[in-house]
Amino acid sequence: MKKKLGVVNCLYPMPTVLVGATVNGKPNFITIAHVGIVTINAISISSHKDHYTNAGIKANGTFSINIPAEELVKGNRLLRPGERPGQGQGIPVRNVLGVLKTAPMIAGCPICMEVKLLHALDFKTHELFVGEIVETYADESVLTSGVVELQQGQADAVRHAQPAVLALGAPFAKCWEIGKSLKV
Repeated sequence: MKKKLGVVNCLYPMPTVLVGATVNGKPNFITIAHVGIVTINAISISSHKDHYTNAGIKANGTFSINIPAEELVKGNRLLRPGERPGQGQGIPVRNVLGVLKTAPMIAGCPICMEVKLLHALDFKTHELFVGEIVETYADESVLTSGVVELQQGQADAVRHAQPAVLALGAPFAKCWEIGKSLKV
């Protein structure tokens, strides 16, 4: 027997990312756990309307997605929600901006993606930004034969209902193969 829970989003854990945007000419970052895949080359992020970084995303039409290493998370270097002007100035930004020029990336993150804004959707409390990935940058440490491999200690996820940061574990099955043994 299933128990009714009311309105509960059970799609956690979600990856924790640092979203970068240029706001008033300066790099600004915010921690976001509401990030999703739209298509193979498009992603979405959801950010509370009062976050300062949103203004830069809308003004420039660009943002970055930076996937932090465990060391950045454990070192308490992630940003708290409710960003304000100048937030993230102590984070080492990559020396050279990528092709978009207004999507600052973080040197301490092993994976960074530059994203061009396609749509901004207005919800009651949040703004949903949908964007196309223009370029992805990855440290050699997360590549296996040129493919990104997120292993334990290289990325983290947030669980919302019982707040916690979780490390990713080792793979246990191959995509699109595990279900082939099931007969209908």
